[in-house]
Amino acid sequence: MFENATQVNQGLAGQQYISTEEISTVMFLAHRLNKPLLAEGPAGVGKTELAKAWAKACGRRLIRLQCYEGLDESKALYEWEYAKQMLYTQLLRDKLSQLLAQANTLTEAADRLAAEDNIFFSDRFLLARPLLQAITSEEPVVLLIDEIDRADAEFEAFLLEVLSDFQVSVPELGTITARHIPTVVLTSNNTRELSEALKRRCLYLFIDYPDYESELGIVKMRVPELPQKLAQQAVEAVQALRKLDLKKNPSVSETIDWAKALLMLNADSLDKKTLENTLTVLLKHESDVQKARRLLTESRENPQRHPPDDIGRRGWRN
Repeated sequence: MFENATQVNQGLAGQQYISTEEISTVMFLAHRLNKPLLAEGPAGVGKTELAKAWAKACGRRLIRLQCYEGLDESKALYEWEYAKQMLYTQLLRDKLSQLLAQANTLTEAADRLAAEDNIFFSDRFLLARPLLQAITSEEPVVLLIDEIDRADAEFEAFLLEVLSDFQVSVPELGTITARHIPTVVLTSNNTRELSEALKRRCLYLFIDYPDYESELGIVKMRVPELPQKLAQQAVEAVQALRKLDLKKNPSVSETIDWAKALLMLNADSLDKKTLENTLTVLLKHESDVQKARRLLTESRENPQRHPPDDIGRRGWRN
């Protein structure tokens, strides 16, 4: 396993995740201290990818719990399959009748029935959901609790108990304790403020949009066939778009999609036609598209007001 943050950085790079010194350091500490990691930041900056890359770098299985409004304990922890339990009871009715018929008293019959409890109250009727899967796993795993800010505050409070002791109580079976404490990564897009109690239990990491050099490195790693000049133009354009007052900024994953699209179109430069025809790969709201197009038109008509650095240095006005 990793001995320091530098090795973490190298391990993540081996999974095509370009980390920073801060990300690698906090990830290393979370692992060594057995503390959950809370990664916050805008959507699409690589928070989920960090958990995936970490799992691959460690050679561990990734178990993902996708949060949403209305998520409750049964969907996240376990469900007891009462219908299956009832079916077993019906199928074994004759055997039970024979067993109880041999009893001389009610007490003896009750004792004989109690001795068979493990048939009707066992994990064969337990449908494990992500949290219980992580707790009962035979091998250490990475548990990704994705977009915790989308879940209700009640579920967040329930989660505190699980993350504190890594054990759960199942009424039919008793308390189940984790065989191996999983590496837990929680992500949040800041759609609501998380409780101080949750943050107190986690190491905190804020992941923002990458700078120009980092994003260019990501594009070159993920789309190595893209010509260097076009990769630079694409990243410059994305960086410029994020400076606008958009409803939704282009994410890193959308930058990669755009780079792949430009490659498929055999583009050799980011000219006006190519840009306008592919803007919707980056921007997913019509108001954002129109705002970008207006900036493009104004930059051509008044280049002094909109210098190349503001809108992608090579190609926007061609």
